[in-house]
Amino acid sequence: MPKSIDRTFSIAPMLDWTDRHYRYFARLMSANALLYTEMVTTGAILHGRGDYLAYNQEEHPLALQLGGSNPADLARCAKLAAERGYDEVNLNVGCPSDRVQNGRFGACLMAEPELVAECVDAMKQVVDIPVTVKTRIGIDEQDSYEFLTHFIDTVMAKGCAEFIIHARKAWLQGLSPKENREIPPLDYDRVYQLKRDYPTLNISINGGITSLEQAKNHLQHLDGVMVGREAYQNPYILAQVDQLLCGSQKAVISREAVIETMLPYIEAHLQAGGRLNHITRHMIGLFQGLPGARAWRRYLSENAHKNGAGIEVVKQAYQSIQSEIVAQ
Repeated sequence: MPKSIDRTFSIAPMLDWTDRHYRYFARLMSANALLYTEMVTTGAILHGRGDYLAYNQEEHPLALQLGGSNPADLARCAKLAAERGYDEVNLNVGCPSDRVQNGRFGACLMAEPELVAECVDAMKQVVDIPVTVKTRIGIDEQDSYEFLTHFIDTVMAKGCAEFIIHARKAWLQGLSPKENREIPPLDYDRVYQLKRDYPTLNISINGGITSLEQAKNHLQHLDGVMVGREAYQNPYILAQVDQLLCGSQKAVISREAVIETMLPYIEAHLQAGGRLNHITRHMIGLFQGLPGARAWRRYLSENAHKNGAGIEVVKQAYQSIQSEIVAQ
C-alpha cells in the first residue's frame, strides 16, 4: 500500500522556481509542507543529459511532477522516481503553455480523460507510491461541472485517489501561461462541490491563495491547500505552516536562523562549483513586507552573481538591514 502523506499544505510545482535549492530553503521553514519538483518531462528524464531526478534528502516529503502522455514512458519515469526515493509521482494536467500542448501534455489532456486514466494506470502498475493528478476545472469552452466530473470519474476508475485542482479553467489559445494564472476567474465553490460529491477522494485546491488564513478557510471544505507564487515571493509565510495548519507545537524559526542554517548548504554548493546566485535568488523575498526588504533584495541582486561571490555576501546583506529589523 502507498504510504500516507500529509497533504494539508503543499507548495506548487513552478518551472524555474521550485528547484532543489528552493526546496531545501523551504524545508527549513516547514517540516510538514509537501514539496513538488518543477515539472520534468519524460523526454528529459529518459533522453536528456544530466540528472533530472536529483534532490537533497532533507527535502522529504517530496513529489516528482511529470509532464508527458505516453503511458509506457510515464511508467518508466515513475519507476525511476520510486527507486530514487520520491514520495509521490504527480501527473501535470494543468499547464496551458503552447510548448506543453505541442508535446501533448499538460492542460490539453483534460480533453482526453481516457488517456490520462491509462497513464495513471501504467504508473500505478509499477510503483507503490501515490500517483496523483494536478488539473484545472476545465479548458476553453469545455468548462461545465459535468465535464470536470467526467474527467474525475474516468481517472478515478483507474485508481487515482488524490487530485489537486487549480480552481481556474485554462484557455489553451489566446492566453499566455501567466495570463492563465490570472485572467480566468477563480471558482472555489466548484472545487468544494467536487469534494462534497466525491468524499472518498483526497482533494487539494490551488489558485490565488496568498495567506495562511485563506488556507485555513479552504481546509474547512477540502483536504489540502497548495500555494504557489506567494510561497515563493514571500517564503517566510512557510514558517508558520506547521503551527497554524498542522498542529505542531515547535517554535517558529526566525529569519536569522533560516539564514544561518542556509550558510553551510551554500558553502557546499560553492565548493561543488556552483554559483551563489543559484541559491540566493530564492532567498530575496525572505524579508518581504518588512523594513529592510528592499535593501536585502538589492544587495543580493547586485552582488550574488559576481564571480567568486561567497557566503560573505549573504552575511553582509543581513548585517546591512539588521538595524532596520531590530527597530521593528
